[in-house]
Amino acid sequence: MAEYSSLPMALATEQFAKLPGIGIKTAQRLAYFILNLPQEEVESFAKNIVSARRSVRLCKCCQNFTEREICSVCSDEKRDRSVICVVESPKDVSAIERAGGYDGLYHVLHGLISPMDGVTAEDLKLKELLARLSDVKEVIMATNPTVEGEATARYASALIKPLGVKVTRLAYGLPAGSALEFADDVTLTRALENRSEI
Repeated sequence: MAEYSSLPMALATEQFAKLPGIGIKTAQRLAYFILNLPQEEVESFAKNIVSARRSVRLCKCCQNFTEREICSVCSDEKRDRSVICVVESPKDVSAIERAGGYDGLYHVLHGLISPMDGVTAEDLKLKELLARLSDVKEVIMATNPTVEGEATARYASALIKPLGVKVTRLAYGLPAGSALEFADDVTLTRALENRSEI
């Protein structure tokens, strides 16, 4: 038996399914949820999304999302300007800021080198990063520990090291409170490589 769905419902589901991590069933649930809201709430929801898209731009220094020309991190005089943490996307900046403990600057690449997906080094914000390194002592490569993240970190490192800037990589290992038996091979290997004296 074919499932009944109106064209507007199908179109709404299709739009939600374009979001990362949203499958067709979740997209359909979201579409039903939105279509059950009062008209004013739906219009407010849509208005806020359009407003965010229109007002958010890239910081001219670090390439993070901001509503101003220069983001709040780059304009904060208390931040350590001799260290730049390089990340894949703006959500990574949020994660590091939420964790606390880092007081340097950031640089957002907006992607990772991925030949399979047609993403090359020229598609990333690497030129903008290199232009910022005159007074920088250390660049922390904080890309994810994936094949693409490692390739991007190594490529960027090869561009940065000749400039006399120290390049470091985030240490990867076992999360606090986890058991060895549940760790994957890469995590265990990284934990052993990045062990420290106690």
